[in-house]
Amino acid sequence: MSTEMRPGKQGLEMRSVLQVFALALVIAALSEWLGPLSIALGVGKVVLLPMIWALLMGLVLGLLRKRMPAPLKLSLPSQHLAAAILSCALFLFIAKLGLLVGGSLPKLAEVGWGLVLQELGNLVGCVALGMPVALLLGIKREAVGATFSIGREPGLAIIGERFGMDSPEGRGVLAEYITGTLIGAIFISLLAGFVSSLNIFHPLALGMGAGVGSGSMTAAAVGAIAAQHPEMSDQIATFAAAANLIATTVGTYLTLFISLPVAVYAYRVLEPILGRKRKAVSVEKAAAQPEAEPVVHGPVLTLPMRLLCWVWVGVMVLVGNRIGYGTPVLDALPGVLLMIVAVLIGDLIYIATRRKLPAVCWISFIAMAMTFPQTPYAAEVAALTGKVNFLAMITPMLTFAGLSLAKDIPAFRRLGWRIVVVSLLANAGVFLAATMIAQTFVHTL
Repeated sequence: MSTEMRPGKQGLEMRSVLQVFALALVIAALSEWLGPLSIALGVGKVVLLPMIWALLMGLVLGLLRKRMPAPLKLSLPSQHLAAAILSCALFLFIAKLGLLVGGSLPKLAEVGWGLVLQELGNLVGCVALGMPVALLLGIKREAVGATFSIGREPGLAIIGERFGMDSPEGRGVLAEYITGTLIGAIFISLLAGFVSSLNIFHPLALGMGAGVGSGSMTAAAVGAIAAQHPEMSDQIATFAAAANLIATTVGTYLTLFISLPVAVYAYRVLEPILGRKRKAVSVEKAAAQPEAEPVVHGPVLTLPMRLLCWVWVGVMVLVGNRIGYGTPVLDALPGVLLMIVAVLIGDLIYIATRRKLPAVCWISFIAMAMTFPQTPYAAEVAALTGKVNFLAMITPMLTFAGLSLAKDIPAFRRLGWRIVVVSLLANAGVFLAATMIAQTFVHTL
């Protein structure tokens, strides 16, 4: 039996919308109130930021939904709604990044080749770290799909077209996708924070390494790095935004024409050496849901609904900005409104151009133009949006991510610990390799 959430009679129930909005606001506010927690780990440290509390609280609500009272009972349709809201809420995060980039384009030009070449880390880092371990653990052709990229939506499309989603490679990329969705943001946040605390890499190199091509993972990594270097938080976010834009646009084509062939070649060469005598293990079809649960597809949000989501996320940002960073709501309100305007214009252009270029690109271009030094009133726009703390933008995003995660737990259980380890190593390889390449270009800054 299939239950779809579509606009109309079976579409968005106002009760579910109000529930998800209310829970998200309370969780985000509580997370900012709890604040960061620093944990020493040998020579480094890990900082658990408010965004991690928000993600975990949302996940717990979803996992315990059957035991919760009605107002807190987060149904599967509500979890899919939260996932849909997350997708459009990330546009505000992209707008904030674009606003930071626009005023820093001259500075970015100084390290332009670093931004381009660090993308090579995204292409080969995941294969270099993930493939050998996958073969040693007995994973066969699934290793190609799990290690050729961080396995977001473009990766699914590339593997699906080349091998088919029912192939071993398809199961591998699906496993990577689910692992990244469930724990990718937490993992990259902890890793980026720990690596940053070692003071081995320049903060701007870490920022460029954080631009992995995933909105939620980039937000999590940048937040963790900025927490270790608060005096450079805007610069870190700026370089991460530029790197993420490259990864989102040309990175998809580089993944298709470079990293996938590299992964196939690496498997062909290394499997006889590392995996031939290993007992083969297979990744199950992780997308399967328990028979007792209906298959629920996320809603497609109309433009008015997307606008409502942006406004509500703006409210969450204002509240978090006040609780966590002491900025009065009225002071930050003009900056949030400008971000919503940038997102709305970018989204309308995306629709008008028949979706030939991703919406995040248009939103980035509009936001960058608003603060580009030659644009009229750019300084005033930068000053107004600068009153919205960058970290306050991240907590609402991961709040919705947390509220949407529990629906994927049954599939996650089917992955097996081996593929989870491989997926996390692939994500780590992307971040570390890109950071190491970027490090060679920022020493003069």
